[in-house]
Order: sequence, then structure tokens, then C-alpha cells
Amino acid sequence: MPVGRPTRAARAKLRLSVRDEAKPRSDRALLRRVVAATLAFGGRPDKAVSLLLTDDRGIARLHAEFLDDPTPTDVISFDVDDEAEIVVSVETAVRVARQRGHAARAELALYVVHGLLHTLGFDDIAPRARARMRVAEQAVLQQLGLVVHAVDA
Repeated sequence: MPVGRPTRAARAKLRLSVRDEAKPRSDRALLRRVVAATLAFGGRPDKAVSLLLTDDRGIARLHAEFLDDPTPTDVISFDVDDEAEIVVSVETAVRVARQRGHAARAELALYVVHGLLHTLGFDDIAPRARARMRVAEQAVLQQLGLVVHAVDA
């Protein structure tokens, strides 16, 4: 079994709550697989995860409230009392996927993986840390059979 692959028992114990306010609605089974694989990769299959799927307007409101930046973004993550709280703009995922020529579900998965990795101690500020995060993102996405044509900013 590859390192980081969630076992059936780990997937069954997954503590995930999803609030989907976005359109189109997201595939819950895919989200469960993405979260389970990322947590397994990070060695924390027991970590509770709360996921909010919203649009650009919704994420901009939260971005302003919590990070003092009123602009929309792709994903925001918080580690609160050892629980991962992830907010994703599905609207951004759909738009960026179209621009980059891959599936919106893969872009959405990338944002979830990215946000979760932040709560697991990964960072993307310094070049070496960013490279480590990109490798981790691609490893999880590849394990899930998802292709993302990334452009590193």
C-alpha cells in the first residue's frame, strides 16, 4: 500500500462536515476521498475537518473579516483547536480550471488539499517550503487520479 493512502477504516472514521453554499454543488464522495488522502499523507487521519464551499463573494467576505483583505481568493484555512476549517471558492475553481484546461473537480480538490496541508504544517511563503508543498499537493492529487495543470505564482 502506498504511503499516505487512507485505509478503509480510516475513511470510515473520517470526521468531515461539509457546508455547500456554492453552485454547482460539489461531489461529496470526492471531497471525502480528497480529505482522507490528504490527512493520511500528513499523518493525521484523525484530524476533524470543516469544509465550507462558497462563491467569490462569500470567500471575500470571510477574507476581509479574518485576514483584513476584502478580495476574493481561492482557499482560506484555519487550524482552530486542532480542527481544520477550510473555505473554498468553487466559483474560482471553475474559472481557473477553465483557464488552465482541466476539470473543475480537480481544481477544487487542489484547493482542499492546499488548505488542509496548511493546517498540517506546510507553508508556501519561502521558495523551499513552497516547493515542498507543491510536491505534496501533486502526490495527493496523483494518488486520487486527478490532473491539475499548475502554474506556480
